[in-house]
Amino acid sequence: MIRRSRPAAHGWAAAYALAAVVHLGALLTGAEALADASQWVLMPLLAAALVTATRWPRGHLVRWGLAALAASWLGDSLPSLLRGDAAFLAMIGCFLLAQVAYVVAFAPDARRSVLHRRPALLVPYGFVLVGLVAACAPHAGSLLVPVAIYGGVLTAMAVLATGVGPLVAVGGAVFLVSDGLIALGRFVPAWDPSGQDFWVMLTYVAAQALIVVGIAARNRAVRRAPAAEARQALPA
Repeated sequence: MIRRSRPAAHGWAAAYALAAVVHLGALLTGAEALADASQWVLMPLLAAALVTATRWPRGHLVRWGLAALAASWLGDSLPSLLRGDAAFLAMIGCFLLAQVAYVVAFAPDARRSVLHRRPALLVPYGFVLVGLVAACAPHAGSLLVPVAIYGGVLTAMAVLATGVGPLVAVGGAVFLVSDGLIALGRFVPAWDPSGQDFWVMLTYVAAQALIVVGIAARNRAVRRAPAAEARQALPA
């Protein structure tokens, strides 16, 4: 998952991949207890992979990426202790914190993102946001405002992700798809595809992995740059 990284990072990454496969298999077979347990360990394993793939001092991007993974873990685990709207709001609240953390992580690279370099590409992001809110509005009731706020922050994260690197950009877009599937499943009665939970989690685990791999790659690139500049400054 994370090339040219420390061996420990490969171990944690393999553990994450295994947990993801177990979780997805549990969803397909209806093994609810196994699905819950495997979901609870996903983000800690991915965080361990990121920590071991980077070195101290890890910098702004890695620190806030880890904060986003911590909030995501709360979003994965806390709703299982609640029921109904309370569980959904807990999930939305925790993942809102995760998206805010990612926004803060990616913000220093905003000038490298489509926001500044290719503003025309903001149109599809805006189209997805407006389309999702419009689709959810008729049945969201009092939850429409928190859903719309979450959607706005999620879209901002996906846009800013394009400034960090290609993998993070794809991860941000896939995260947008994953949460879009959640919104459609929760608020659009006509939306009832086979394997809804499977597709939500498949896109979720893929998005988080892509973002983490991209963050680790960016961390390595930033660390290599000063060393390369120092070598170039040496007399021949």
